[in-house]
Amino acid sequence: MLDTAFVSYVTVMSITPGPNNLLLASSGVNFGLRRTLPMTLGITLGCALQCALTTSLLAVLLSWMTVIRLPMAIMGCSYLLWLSWKIFRSSTPQNRAEQQPMRMINGALFQAVNPKAWLMATNVAILFTPPEGNMLHHTLANCLGFAVLNFPCVLVWVMMGDRLRKALQVEWKLKAFNTVMAALMAITALWLIIDELKSVAVH
Repeated sequence: MLDTAFVSYVTVMSITPGPNNLLLASSGVNFGLRRTLPMTLGITLGCALQCALTTSLLAVLLSWMTVIRLPMAIMGCSYLLWLSWKIFRSSTPQNRAEQQPMRMINGALFQAVNPKAWLMATNVAILFTPPEGNMLHHTLANCLGFAVLNFPCVLVWVMMGDRLRKALQVEWKLKAFNTVMAALMAITALWLIIDELKSVAVH
């Protein structure tokens, strides 16, 4: 049985705005629900694998997390800035025609450089893994629970994007939407890296 706190934490973290959900909403607008589903599944799969990894390797992870945290944050935020540029560029009809939504494997691999996803997975491992008992059982339970809760939450963003698709068929409206989403993604990336740099300065 899933812990109530676990359900609440994963649901809130999965459905609130972040790099994954901004990408999914943008893809829903630009490519529709059906073509964005592989990316959505990939994101859930990637998050679940992260959860399994952090739960099973918690002791090791905590020992070197401080060493890799800043480089991972810089790498991840740089990628987010690049993605925000790609979203902005998709505003024009010619670029939109050339582009394709992320495939499932790309959605899963994106989690490796998504700071919010690492934060979620690490917190799940720390907060919801008992200090004793069958580690394999806890890892599988966390991983499965994470996937079951995460998928409908991120799917909401794709569906919202898909619903907006018809309203944004006018070129200037689509350009405005993609510009706003690109700006939000860039702001998210900058906020995450500034927050990380502040954390390093404090320590």
